Amino acid sequence: MYNDILKIGSITIRGYGLMIAIGVLLAFLLASKRAHKKNLNPDTMYTLGIIALVFGFIGAKILFVIVEFKKILEDPSQIFSGSGFVVYGGIVGGALATIIYCKIKKIDFLPYFDLVAPSLALAQGFGRIGCLLAGCCYGRETTSMIGIVFQNSTLAPNGVKLFPTQIMSSVGDFLLAFILLIYARSEKSPGKVGALYIMLYSIGRFVIEFFRNDARGSVGLLSTSQFIALLMLALGFMLFNRDKLPWSMKRT
Repeated sequence: MYNDILKIGSITIRGYGLMIAIGVLLAFLLASKRAHKKNLNPDTMYTLGIIALVFGFIGAKILFVIVEFKKILEDPSQIFSGSGFVVYGGIVGGALATIIYCKIKKIDFLPYFDLVAPSLALAQGFGRIGCLLAGCCYGRETTSMIGIVFQNSTLAPNGVKLFPTQIMSSVGDFLLAFILLIYARSEKSPGKVGALYIMLYSIGRFVIEFFRNDARGSVGLLSTSQFIALLMLALGFMLFNRDKLPWSMKRT
């Protein structure tokens, strides 16, 4: 795959960044359209979206540094590269920042979380297409008919058939966005759409990790992302069933 989509003089438009930009734009448009239907303030949605975007990128980069700390010590320039992000760091960083903002401004966080959950999945779907173009997040070698072969990648192994984990993840994210949109039509209890996003994404990420072969950190027998996926799955389950819990999560 080719990451350099277009060159205009000294400016190069790269597929990875382009796909992320498209995903973010469509995510905002989708959330804005649904905000009116849900009687939520579009301006608040945009503010929360920008906060989540900024701190999501910071969180994704921080977790990458933590996971790849030894490699960062050998080559600190990786910190400032256009690649090198861990999705879960972005989710956690963006969520924490928006929760804090909502607490300060006395805004109910959960309805807005439900609103943007399908948009998050949509943006991630485009982001994984960017991963395919860049060659990152690649899969294990395979002899199956679904394998793909990179020829000019600077990240993925070239000339060998690999599981198309980027495509698998992208399709899964788009499917997740569709499921959440359908579920949101009938579910009125605050927090459940967002909780479903956390649970389904965590399950999908846990499974896809078995097929990936790019350099990642580990926690025991699990990859770092699998370990975090289990924690997030538990969190999502508690949020989904918060009305049945005896403690303060009911009022989150």
